[in-house]
Amino acid sequence: MTKTGVALRSARVLLCTIALACPAPWGCSSPVHPKQRSGTPASPAASAPTPKRAAAQRAALQSPSVESSPAPRTPCPSEMALVGAVCVDRWEAILVTRDADAGLVAHPHAQRPERGVRYEAQSVPGVLPQAYVDRFEAQSACTNAGKRLCTLEEWFAACRGPKRTAYPYGQTMEPGKCNSAKPHLLSKWFGRDPHAWKYDEHFNNPRLDQEPGFLAKTGEYAACVNDYGLHDMVGNLHEWVSTPVDVHIASYMPLTDGIRSRLGKRSGNGIFMGGFFSTYKQHGEGCGFTTIGHQPNYHDYSTGFRCCMDARACAGGPSATSP
Repeated sequence: MTKTGVALRSARVLLCTIALACPAPWGCSSPVHPKQRSGTPASPAASAPTPKRAAAQRAALQSPSVESSPAPRTPCPSEMALVGAVCVDRWEAILVTRDADAGLVAHPHAQRPERGVRYEAQSVPGVLPQAYVDRFEAQSACTNAGKRLCTLEEWFAACRGPKRTAYPYGQTMEPGKCNSAKPHLLSKWFGRDPHAWKYDEHFNNPRLDQEPGFLAKTGEYAACVNDYGLHDMVGNLHEWVSTPVDVHIASYMPLTDGIRSRLGKRSGNGIFMGGFFSTYKQHGEGCGFTTIGHQPNYHDYSTGFRCCMDARACAGGPSATSP
């Protein structure tokens, strides 16, 4: 091998080492359970933080690193999974703010984001994910966390898992594995006439995502996971993607005839995927459940998101099979 070749290989190895260490400028972090506004832990299972633990969490946020684990190391932060060349959040996102005294503070999941507040997306298990969010807010929160909103192709590939199945867990629907097919809360609380439902008063009523037995905590449906380790991509909350509606999405998505026929009329709309806790197969099966009927600034009790980021290419690093 020539001196140039040796130098190039050494440089690649150094880059790989740096990427796996995941320094703060690249936006990587390990999942940290933020505090709720009340000051209690976001997860009931989490014990109250001691001053020593709180200091350690703040230090981790300032100098984040990938936690040691017997699992193979990847270029992704520990709260993300490697899917081809993309890192994908393992759990649906929550919104957090940074407080000088309290550290990370979770925004209430059933409340709209406040204007003028800088939110970051966090992906952690055992918490109620953020609903009532539009695509712009989701994009901004991902960007503030050093990530980005997933594209439609990335999201679909991630949901199907390495075996490319219709549902995260397999090819056919198995009732109860994911949080879906539950009664519609709008009908329960506001009557059965959809024409009487109002956008702000009803679709965005905080009461809906506080109803016991409907919206679930991230990872609560343990069987709703694929071999990448991604949870709740079907059901629980719709998930925004960055791709706008375009006739070309029919070339790589298994759309229903009804959705396919409306692509031209809905061009430029936003897209959210996967269905939520009250949907079944109305807009497609499992990972193919595609909603195209709303502008990117739309939000209601069903809309959530998760983030993606580009994986760091490392010479000699872990091999990944493209989805």
